[in-house]
Amino acid sequence: MGMSTDSAASDGENRSGWLDWIERIGNRLPHPVTLFIVGSILVLILSQVADMADWSAQKTVTKPDSNGEIVQAVEVVTATGLLAGDGAFWAISNMVKNFTGFAPLGVVLVGMLGIGVAERSGAIGALLKVCMLVTPARLLTPAMILIGIMSSMALDAGYVVLPPIAAALYKAVGRSPLVGLAAVSVGVSAGFSANLFITGLDPLLAGLSSEGAQILDPEYTVAPTANWWFMIVSTFLLTLVGWGVTAWFVEPRYARSSPEEGGPTPLGEEDLLARKVTPEEQKGLKAAAAVFFGFFTLLLLLVNPSGILPYHPPLAGQAGNFPRWVIAIVPLLFFCFLLPGLAYGVAAGKIKSDHDVARMMGKTMADMGPYIVLAFFAAQFVAFFKHSNLGEMMALSGGQFLASAALPPWTLIAAFILLVMLANMFIGSASAKYSFFAPVFIPMFMTGASISPELTQAAYRVGDSCSNIITPLNPYMVIILVFMQKYMPRGGIGTLIALMLPYALVFAVVWTGLLVFWMFTGMELGPEGELWLSQP
Repeated sequence: MGMSTDSAASDGENRSGWLDWIERIGNRLPHPVTLFIVGSILVLILSQVADMADWSAQKTVTKPDSNGEIVQAVEVVTATGLLAGDGAFWAISNMVKNFTGFAPLGVVLVGMLGIGVAERSGAIGALLKVCMLVTPARLLTPAMILIGIMSSMALDAGYVVLPPIAAALYKAVGRSPLVGLAAVSVGVSAGFSANLFITGLDPLLAGLSSEGAQILDPEYTVAPTANWWFMIVSTFLLTLVGWGVTAWFVEPRYARSSPEEGGPTPLGEEDLLARKVTPEEQKGLKAAAAVFFGFFTLLLLLVNPSGILPYHPPLAGQAGNFPRWVIAIVPLLFFCFLLPGLAYGVAAGKIKSDHDVARMMGKTMADMGPYIVLAFFAAQFVAFFKHSNLGEMMALSGGQFLASAALPPWTLIAAFILLVMLANMFIGSASAKYSFFAPVFIPMFMTGASISPELTQAAYRVGDSCSNIITPLNPYMVIILVFMQKYMPRGGIGTLIALMLPYALVFAVVWTGLLVFWMFTGMELGPEGELWLSQP
């Protein structure tokens, strides 16, 4: 399980024992689907108990009086039982509506249709390979981390495509392949939430945040762009921090090791092949680039940011509280991936007819089957929680406690990040965790500390990403372990944890510090991404 040297072996065994304990506990937890079923049943029971016990909470609202003047008034919120009478009828009759109206469902499926074509045609893999191959040797480490972070545009594709290429590139320049694997993996995994662009994760989390906020305010909507500025800054900060951790902690450990212990290894024919871009890939990438820039130019014309066009394009201006292009971001992402993916597939010979495109989309949706099942039960849990008024009552009670405790908001945010990191050890799915957290913590923070749903969402993204590289419930940990053992056959899971743990700890401290600093500056987290409901 450990490495060859005594100290490394001891360290690996200790970490492996700790990881084995986490893994045993995590494996004993039910499937996330079962967790949502159990959670829904508990909400049904608790709602009826609260209804029979006449549990209530008070909230202050503003509304017009008989003279039309806006005044404050106190309203009483009571629980609605869902196991008897009208409540039970509502729970049964609205199951389909709860599912089809579940905000994250549609946005994820629509986005994945486009991403699936781009991924299965080979466009994404070829693009990532070219980005890595054109990087100068002295900048390999920051480039690996940055490209790993940016790979989240393709959701999980980076886990499979990037580690073997990064390891081969480091081996080719006489450096430890394990260092290259670690650098790119930390970007893919620990930096998953950060990016320079809007990804499929943004509308997914925004939908869940909106569901949580609407427990208190039915009109509240979180924009997919709400954390954009913060994630752009995070991308550059994590790249620099990861570069420092690699240079000061990770690479010195392997630079003087033998090849069997993860050190530099001789270059083989297979490594040379991994560095080559085929003529078909080159042709496909040229076609995809031309289509992408054409689409981007068209998009700028449709948004008309400078008002240079004499007519009113469909994406220019506002629609309610948001710019039109923000509201249309999911369909735009669909076309942004679909059109270049089609161009690549046709030019590279991967797409020969419309049947190939339909098959790619069908396989993508087939892969989304587990998510659709999860979404059905998550939708029932969220809807039951909301209709029973338990979410609002818990938020009011918890908010009153937080208000009376007078804890600084930055303390609440830091504690929430730590809680998410711990939960990530036992619940691997980011959407599953946030589906549990959002309906509870978003209303609670809104009520007790005037913390916006957008800020709570940013805190969740920090906590969820940092511990991705050390949680045994990350299914891609096994893939990274297999890549590692190609160069270090005697290495085990303890070796992998010892390799990645420094990144997880440093990222957690630095990224949390960035978010806390951001809170003190008062800057928006992104377009339509306020920090506070009202400045505390």
